[in-house]
Amino acid sequence: MSSESSKKRKPKVIRTDGGPQESKRGKGDADQDVRYYSEECEVDLRDPIKDYELYRDTCQELQRLMAEIQELKSRGIKDNASEIDERRVQSCVHFMTLKKLNRLAHIRLKKGRDQTHEAKQKVDAYHLQLQNLLYEVMHLQKEITKCLEFKSKHEEIELVSLEEFYKEAPPEISRPAITLSEPHQQTLARLDWELEQRKRLAEKYKECLTSKEKILKEIEVKKEYLNGRWVPFLFPQASLPVQEYLFMPFDQAHKQYETARHLPPPLYVLFVQASAYGQACDKKLVVAIEGSVEEAKALYKPPEDSQDDESDSDAEEEQTTKRRRPTLGVQLDDKRKEMLKRHPLSVTVDLKCKDENVLHLTFYYLMNLNIMTVKAKVTTAVEMTTAVSAGDLLSPDSLLNCLYPGDHGRKTPNPANQFQFDKVGILTLSDYVTELGHPYVWVQKLGGLHFPKDQPQARHTPFPLPQNVELGASHMELTVKLLRSRLQSRLALHKQFASLEHGVVPVSSECQHLFPTKIVSRLVKWAAIPFEDYAVGTTREAVSLPAPTRRRQLLTSRLSSQELPSTKDVVEAFRRHSPLLHGPDRTGNSEVNVNYKELWGPKPGYQLLTNQLQRLCMVLDVYLETEPHDTSVEGPKEFPQEKMCLRLVSLRLKPFKFNSPQGFFSHR
Repeated sequence: MSSESSKKRKPKVIRTDGGPQESKRGKGDADQDVRYYSEECEVDLRDPIKDYELYRDTCQELQRLMAEIQELKSRGIKDNASEIDERRVQSCVHFMTLKKLNRLAHIRLKKGRDQTHEAKQKVDAYHLQLQNLLYEVMHLQKEITKCLEFKSKHEEIELVSLEEFYKEAPPEISRPAITLSEPHQQTLARLDWELEQRKRLAEKYKECLTSKEKILKEIEVKKEYLNGRWVPFLFPQASLPVQEYLFMPFDQAHKQYETARHLPPPLYVLFVQASAYGQACDKKLVVAIEGSVEEAKALYKPPEDSQDDESDSDAEEEQTTKRRRPTLGVQLDDKRKEMLKRHPLSVTVDLKCKDENVLHLTFYYLMNLNIMTVKAKVTTAVEMTTAVSAGDLLSPDSLLNCLYPGDHGRKTPNPANQFQFDKVGILTLSDYVTELGHPYVWVQKLGGLHFPKDQPQARHTPFPLPQNVELGASHMELTVKLLRSRLQSRLALHKQFASLEHGVVPVSSECQHLFPTKIVSRLVKWAAIPFEDYAVGTTREAVSLPAPTRRRQLLTSRLSSQELPSTKDVVEAFRRHSPLLHGPDRTGNSEVNVNYKELWGPKPGYQLLTNQLQRLCMVLDVYLETEPHDTSVEGPKEFPQEKMCLRLVSLRLKPFKFNSPQGFFSHR
């Protein structure tokens, strides 16, 4: 094609709606937008059928022009160039017409899709309104059923018979003229008479209580009189029946206090304070003294030196000339044993709980180190089910660890002991705590011992007096509450582990309202895994803890063909307020970890772990039911939606919040 013909075709005239229009190139995007929006308005005015006929006629005309151009070119006559150019111009006009028809068709398609989308949104809104109405109907039906099944409290009260009522009740209450003919008024009158009788019985009960208190005071006065005047003069064996009858074991108490005289000062302070607290505040706290009194007495006796002993020793030395001297290692072992020697007497404290479980504590005093130690033991009222994952929950070596924050009981609280250890080659006391007991700081405070942290305390006497005798009394009540709470929490956690190992998540009746009635997901496996197999990066706090205080549990929740593993990090309660669950984000970990206060349950909150696991199963149900169905898979949806949700997805979040009174799920 020549350059002249191309220059002639620059100004073009197109015909789209029957009229000429000049097309100018080089304009900006503003002109294109104006043309686009004008065509949008033009779509509403044009008839699609006429556009289709125009498209068909344009295509036919374009075919005719192409055929004529082909025919003119085949002739090869030079005079036909002008005719060919004319037909080319007409063909370009038809091409522009086809382009505009194409744009109009796309605009019509977009508008049709928008209208379809709006119609779908209306259908969804109507469907949601229908669901709300169905829920309201269901709620009203439940309320109607409750009203029909309502039973008044007065039906449970055993009222007096009608004959007795009309015989004993005064006329202003019975009103026979009205009540004999109206059953409702008769029932009200009988209830009034029942109330009047109960008020009279309550007044009589108060009078009996007053009389009882007066008699008890007289008995106490007589007991004090007998205790002050007659008990010291009665023969102990002859007075035993009287003591048992009056529940006054004077002989036993007298023996205890006689033995307590031989206790070292720290154990004596502990014995006195624990006994006083048990008598005043805690009747289930039992204090006793164990050990050999004779050995304790021998500690205070000076060594008896005599010439006979010296002569005997000289004779023995002459007879055993071949006896070898002890080696250096044997001497160090003897010195270590002497350094770690305990007092012959010890104090035992038994803490009983309401469920008859007992925590046995035995307190020792290391004479040369001037510190106290304790050993713990648990006795359960019912035989506990063996739980492998429970591990050392009830182990005496770790039962009392960190009763107060940071108190592991592995190091000696007395700074002076380190100098003593250096002399006999003891690196640390933690190698001997299994045999001697744990020297917790709270144990020292119960015995009135207080050690400064800045400088070591010198030991001047075999049994130094406590720095502060009132120190044990100030810590006794709080420590006893913490000990009893630790025992109850460990026993509750042990029972939960035993249930979880059998695939059962125990949920108490007080916490049933936190979950829906039907949860399809279930606990498949609960087992302990080594700490090395666990991803250390998931929790930095647990890595810094000693090995006995950290535990890893494996949790697997399974629903149909979906399996979702995660890891449960159960750490001591003093280190973290709630168990922390680690797993994929899709499990809704924030719903379990961040909102743990909703799952606390009744005080003291021992059901938190199992409630979190049950909430995890519930969240997995919601996640699978709200997932979009894969259209490429034939058949019904694998997890049909059974739980009522206000909205399925909001900002890529799932409706994990369960509204217990209404029974539906919503977003937070």
